[in-house]
Amino acid sequence: MLIDSHCHLDRLKAAPTQVELTQLLSDAKARGVDYMLCVNVRQKGFQSMLDKVAGFEQVFLSSGVHPLDVKEGLDVDELRTFAAHPRVVAIGETGLDYFYADDSRELQQQCFADQIALAREVNKPLIVHTRDAREDTIALLTQGGADQVGGVLHCFTETWEMAKASMDLGFYISVSGIVTFKNAAELRNVIRKVPKDRLLVETDSPYLAPVPHRGQENQPAYVRDVAEFVAQLRGEKYEDLAAYTSENFFTLFKDAARLIGR
Repeated sequence: MLIDSHCHLDRLKAAPTQVELTQLLSDAKARGVDYMLCVNVRQKGFQSMLDKVAGFEQVFLSSGVHPLDVKEGLDVDELRTFAAHPRVVAIGETGLDYFYADDSRELQQQCFADQIALAREVNKPLIVHTRDAREDTIALLTQGGADQVGGVLHCFTETWEMAKASMDLGFYISVSGIVTFKNAAELRNVIRKVPKDRLLVETDSPYLAPVPHRGQENQPAYVRDVAEFVAQLRGEKYEDLAAYTSENFFTLFKDAARLIGR
């Protein structure tokens, strides 16, 4: 079993209807990908995301507002309502992105803090996006008591120091297809060090397709390529990495574990 811990099925151009999405998820299943977490980034897009994947029991959901979408506003009461849906297992994607939106730092920080507080209230882990905001990300997680619910730094591209600081708060590190890119030597060094009980794998599809699919739209089936690469990188068997990253997923996302009777 393998799990794509972070994808955006509602944004896949290759799956505009239920028919194409059914085939796409069947392709993933054929490569051993049994479950996936479809991550919300826009508050206004939650219902359409839910409608698209509602018929697929292997798909879990999150509820949150991405730091690049905070200018649309954040309604915590509505997010709380979304979070009550039985298939919602996490709050996010939230966090900070100063690389693409340095002009909205204060607004991002407030929305991040609000979603950390919501995660604690509803007792669900956080899915965190961070770019060029290392100190503020760790500071807000610490000040907000995020260690009480834990979470994951998804699509990790930061330093070992940041990985260590986040793991000290009870967070997991999720690696995407970026680790297969030629210019990812520093990231590969970090991923070699992450303990087995803190590692997840993801696609972040439809973005960041791994080698050998560069230039294509990413999809959950390609998390197999990420996992195989990471296993080789760490000197492990693929089957072992698939097993422990899947176990890590259900340890972190406890509501997902309950949904499948684990």
